Amino acid sequence: SYTLSPSEHFSLEVKSKDENKVSVLLVLTKSLDRETLPVHRLVLTASDGGRPSLTGTMELVISVLDANDNAPQFNQSVYKVQLPENTAPGTVFFRLNATDKDEGSNGEIYYTFSDTISSKVQDLFIIDSKSGEIRTNGELDFEDIQSYDLEIEARDQGTPPLSGHCSVELEVLDVNDNAPEVWVTSLSVPVAEDASVGTVVALLSVSDRDSGANGRVRCWVWPASPFGLEATFAGSYSLVLREALDRERVSEYEVEVRAEDGGAPPLRASRGVRVPVSDVNDNAPAFAQAVYTVLARENNAAGAELARLWARDPDEAGNGRVSYSVWEGGVGGGAAGSSSASLSGAAAGGWRPASSYVSFEVRAVDAGEPPLCGNATVQLFVLDENDNAPALLLPAAGSAAEAGAAAAEASSGPGSGTLWAWAAWGAPAGQVVAKIRAVDADSGYNAWLRYELWEPRGKGPFRVGLYSGEVSTARPLEEADGPRQRLLIVVRDHGEPARSATATLSVSLLEAAEAALAAAAGSASSSRSAVGAEMGAGAASAATNVWLVVAICAVSSLFLLAVVLYGASRWAPRAAVLSGPGPTTLVCASEVGSWSYSQRHSRSLCVADGAGKSDLMVFSPNFPPPPPGAAAKDTQPEPSALLDT
Repeated sequence: SYTLSPSEHFSLEVKSKDENKVSVLLVLTKSLDRETLPVHRLVLTASDGGRPSLTGTMELVISVLDANDNAPQFNQSVYKVQLPENTAPGTVFFRLNATDKDEGSNGEIYYTFSDTISSKVQDLFIIDSKSGEIRTNGELDFEDIQSYDLEIEARDQGTPPLSGHCSVELEVLDVNDNAPEVWVTSLSVPVAEDASVGTVVALLSVSDRDSGANGRVRCWVWPASPFGLEATFAGSYSLVLREALDRERVSEYEVEVRAEDGGAPPLRASRGVRVPVSDVNDNAPAFAQAVYTVLARENNAAGAELARLWARDPDEAGNGRVSYSVWEGGVGGGAAGSSSASLSGAAAGGWRPASSYVSFEVRAVDAGEPPLCGNATVQLFVLDENDNAPALLLPAAGSAAEAGAAAAEASSGPGSGTLWAWAAWGAPAGQVVAKIRAVDADSGYNAWLRYELWEPRGKGPFRVGLYSGEVSTARPLEEADGPRQRLLIVVRDHGEPARSATATLSVSLLEAAEAALAAAAGSASSSRSAVGAEMGAGAASAATNVWLVVAICAVSSLFLLAVVLYGASRWAPRAAVLSGPGPTTLVCASEVGSWSYSQRHSRSLCVADGAGKSDLMVFSPNFPPPPPGAAAKDTQPEPSALLDT
């Protein structure tokens, strides 16, 4: 008999043909699985029928041969992988590991991408068919594709081959590789300089392709003024006016809108916006000075330029185009559109008198709407030129400096320039004989006069005060000086070139008594002429008239007294005593004859106030006192001398 050790896969089947021939069969009762038990060890025992029974054994070693009955298997059906988008090409980011329980070629596995994957993705990744390594073959971009689903197939080399599948889900991680983008979607320029605060200048769109903190953007404007940003909704901003504009200060702004994301490190972007400012007429023309002082020489030609004024208007175009005019009366005309105003003199007999040019106002008006204006005051000072020669004046009556001198007047009518004066013999040095009067219509140095004695030259008996014009004795007068002295006096001003006038003064040398009578007679004649001038003028004040009446009465009284004395000396041949201030003087009419006096009329002098006045020149007698014990007759001058003069 035969027995087999216990086995679930095998059993014995004994077949007897005859008693001498028995067949023992090993029968497979259950399918084998090499991967579970590759070798089966069985013991076959044969026993005889004796007593005791004898046995024989045999070990059966059964090796199970492999069959390709196991497909490759992955430990997971889905694998999840995260990969930054900036991963360099060629980077291995995953390794596949599939198992196959078969052996030999039945367990040899090859990895491939499933046919369901697009060629673009297969170009982006590479899989090693033997090792199962998956690496990048290009650059990933989170902004394009955020994830990839890679279907993998593992296939063995059995016959027929078996395969297993898995899925690798690749998530691309965002990195801050995109800077913000700023776009101007609307721009309203130019901006008027009087635009109100809050005016929208531009609309902007800001975006960042990154995600999360990398895509969060903050924006601002540089410079911070006068513009600012206001967020309208997500990713949109308005560029608005925050402060008042002034085109004259800044005519154009280069505004930079800056954006920065929240990545690490942050990325920045900017967009420049050019904002020109349009002009409004908000500036009036302004002169550099409120008051201009202009110096102009007299005698300039009509239309000659006196000064050039310029008003600045910082506005542009018509708002800054300035025209000029003289504000009061329109003298001088305008200079529309010019950069400066030229002031020129008007022609003779123009629109207004010359006195009104001393101070006037110049107006500058721009061409804006509404027009604005500015004013400046021009003060005109006329500079004198030496265009007037000195003019001689007849002596004025009553001057203290001329006491004792004869009335000087023209000898042969107006314009002759010859003046007469009397002096007494024996007059001491320094006694004023006459005074040359002259005026110059100019001013300053041009009107400063000096008097020079032109003839006679040398050491004559007379001299002239350099600036006073007083003709006085240079030494005591003597009979040797002759009965008459002719003096040529030149009056010059201090202008460049100097102008001059010439006066001829004829000085008669008389005895003291005759000189006194001549002075009195000349004074009376001068006073009568003065009365006529005063009555004709009619412009003198009441106070002046009163004093003139008093003076006329006094002079008339002296004249009447002289006539009485003259008649007494003529018809009464006896000594007469002339009483007056000082020592008593005896005058003998029979020897002296009569007092001579000037029959020439004094001329009126027109002074600054317009009233007619006369010079009254009185020369008092200056007889020397008689020596003690001498007769009165001996003290009188010789008749012949008086008659000769």
